[in-house]
Amino acid sequence: MGKREEFFAERERLNEIVLKRADLVTKRLFALDAQAYEDGALPRKVKELLGLVASLVLRCDDCITYHVVGAWEAGATGEELMEALSVALVVGGSIVIPHLRRAAALVDELEEGTDEADRDRA
Repeated sequence: MGKREEFFAERERLNEIVLKRADLVTKRLFALDAQAYEDGALPRKVKELLGLVASLVLRCDDCITYHVVGAWEAGATGEELMEALSVALVVGGSIVIPHLRRAAALVDELEEGTDEADRDRA
């Protein structure tokens, strides 16, 4: 199982625990988060790239992984992902470099290990 699969399996397991115990506020926030990234005036790919930039600046590795994969599955290229990461680096400064490294490694993994059919998983 690769990093991508491990990440999403663990995320799903933990989300089940949270939602089993969640109150209405938590359930509504989870639903709002999912709806925010659906196609609208901006396509999902653009929204995922925006989420990636914000996540890198906020230095949330789980969020970065989620949005790298989400953008990839929405059709972003490695070049587009790396350009978004560059924007995040400019906004966030050198403190985001460790997170940038891990995100770039994930982009490499996605480019090397998946075929086009995998992009439609989400």
